Amino acid sequence: MMTSKKTKAQLFDLPKLRNRVHVFRDRQEAGEILASMLEKYRGSNALVLGVPAGGVAVAVIIAQELNLAMDVAIVSKITLPWNTETGYGAVAFDGTVFLNHDFLSRLRLSHQDMEKGIAKTKEKISRRVEKFRGNRPFPDLRRPVILVDDGIASGFTLLTAVEALRKAGCREIILAVPTAHEESLTRILEKVDAIYCPNPRGGWSFAVADAYEHWRDLKEQEVVNFLQGFNKRQAGLEEGDQTR
Repeated sequence: MMTSKKTKAQLFDLPKLRNRVHVFRDRQEAGEILASMLEKYRGSNALVLGVPAGGVAVAVIIAQELNLAMDVAIVSKITLPWNTETGYGAVAFDGTVFLNHDFLSRLRLSHQDMEKGIAKTKEKISRRVEKFRGNRPFPDLRRPVILVDDGIASGFTLLTAVEALRKAGCREIILAVPTAHEESLTRILEKVDAIYCPNPRGGWSFAVADAYEHWRDLKEQEVVNFLQGFNKRQAGLEEGDQTR
């Protein structure tokens, strides 16, 4: 366990998994390991929020294992016009925009290109909100919120989600990610109340996918399927409780 010097927030990891690759079979196993680390929240009023797309697959497992409520925190990176894998910022579900100014200072990106990138990302966010949440009101955030993604590289997407949740009134944010770069964890630790990450890694080269034996990007319909499956399961459990 490592402790931030600037805040009382703590980073909980698993020493046997530090700086190793291919430590998880898939997102399901990663979720199971995180659930075991988050055992103290079992059956509590904590809310699990998955970040689409890959984070939802991990979040569903955590919520199921710990019998917690679940929803999504929709956020997406703003990508370069010539490289859709590289982001220079992110947009959250409430319109919050977070830019990586250090990275932008090294790019020859015009103001017009930036505006187009932000507008395009906002359209993506709007589409995903409608597709993943519909017209449902956002859940009450006056309780512990466990924010889940499948990994952190730069961390700017998660920082944007954290900022949006704080604006929405969230007072306690626990970040749960299977794998992350150590520098990003240090930066995010100042913004949240605790981080659970079994596989922190350092070094110059980092890829979230390297933590998994089986990895692929998830399509939006797969996210919908995960959410519908979770909701159906929860409805069945509640119906079972009422008939006892």
